[in-house]
Amino acid sequence: MSQSQFKAGETIFKAGEPGKAMFIVKSGSVDLLVGDRVVETVGADGIFGEMALIEHSKRSATAVAKTDCELKVIEESEFLFMVRETPFLSLKVMRTLANRLRAMNESAHLG
Repeated sequence: MSQSQFKAGETIFKAGEPGKAMFIVKSGSVDLLVGDRVVETVGADGIFGEMALIEHSKRSATAVAKTDCELKVIEESEFLFMVRETPFLSLKVMRTLANRLRAMNESAHLG
């Protein structure tokens, strides 16, 4: 597992790019944008980028450092190992996906 640092305003990845890793926020915060709209801000211990990794698809959002941040970078092989060895990670990823889906559904109903 490697670590990367990003300065506030720096793009981590863009929507449409291939997803080869997911990220855990070690410090700072990251905005997830769909188009020009911030749909979520991920803080310390939060994860993002997991969807493209799980389904081998392109990124569905753009990730931009909201503040200076330090991220743990988890490549697919590491992710698969972690899922086997620490089932709690799978539950955390599923909860994150469920919460994001719920938030998008509520946002769609509000208008």
